[in-house]
Amino acid sequence: MTQSAAHINRVATAVPRHEVHDAFRIFAGRQITDGRVRSAFARLAERSQIARRYSVLQPDREARGTTCGFYDLRCFPSTGTRMARFEAEAPMLAEDACLALGLEREGPGITHLVLATCTGFAAPGLDHWLIRRFGLPGGVERSIIGFMGCQAAINALKLARHVVRSDHRARVLVVNLELCSLHLQPSSEIEQLLCFLLFADGCSATLVSAEEAGLRIDGFHSALVPEAADQITWRIGDSGFDMTLSGFVPLTLARALPEHALAILGGLAPEEIALWAVHPGGRSVVDAVGHGIGIPEPALAHSRAVLREHGNMSSATVMFVLARMLAAAPAPGTRGCALAFGPGLSAESMRFTVA
Repeated sequence: MTQSAAHINRVATAVPRHEVHDAFRIFAGRQITDGRVRSAFARLAERSQIARRYSVLQPDREARGTTCGFYDLRCFPSTGTRMARFEAEAPMLAEDACLALGLEREGPGITHLVLATCTGFAAPGLDHWLIRRFGLPGGVERSIIGFMGCQAAINALKLARHVVRSDHRARVLVVNLELCSLHLQPSSEIEQLLCFLLFADGCSATLVSAEEAGLRIDGFHSALVPEAADQITWRIGDSGFDMTLSGFVPLTLARALPEHALAILGGLAPEEIALWAVHPGGRSVVDAVGHGIGIPEPALAHSRAVLREHGNMSSATVMFVLARMLAAAPAPGTRGCALAFGPGLSAESMRFTVA
């Protein structure tokens, strides 16, 4: 029996209404007591190539915290408080993305729901809320991909492809929702504060089916760099989720990716790939991936635009890049590759062709 090819038919995105980049940059800088370190932090923040980031939290006018009291330099919230905020805020952001996808008319036809997040958990959670809000069938098959970091969007699409290849009638809703801004931590370390300056909140909603429209999913590849396992970590602590994002990650990627390039590209040469959806984990990450694989700079424009306009929204970010690509209406038959990275250190990739 011939298997059905899975296609990313549509991608819709949403961000919260509060633009917070400058306010949180000032707030983070106030945690540094050494004047020289504070100046260095300000210079490096300027070089981040991020202009805007969005959060479910509204900063106060003096950028000394948030209007709701969630953050204050004298007091940071517990893990329980952060999870309660996630549970309260996540549905509204998911609703915006799903409405943009057209789920109000698509809902009854959805057969599978895949939810990916690494920044908040509750049960019954967002999957149940989506079923009620958009009239998804009560028997919809649900899967949750949790705590895989920025690469989780690729894993979610991989699962959706398996579903469609096994049943050509399947219509899979994939939702990536991350509220990264809930996990800011008190720190005076410049590397840790620069890490916080990358992250933001965002949500994507994607329809995957056998319908020959959008991007045909051609294949996937997973790559691990076990010797760098401590360079990206993500653990649940007593005061929120604790992230380690080493400054060595770009160097590690630049060195490791050439070894995996042939498998990532399915035997193709980099010049045979016209569309590149590189997860913009930061300016230096995009630079390193481009150098490590040999991607021409113009092909990284969509990734850099998402970084500039939204920052790093963890698993949702690469979907924002794919959404920009689809909006640009690339020519049928054009080949592409999506790449994202996460704890481990690990890299997930997806090859695709414009339908």
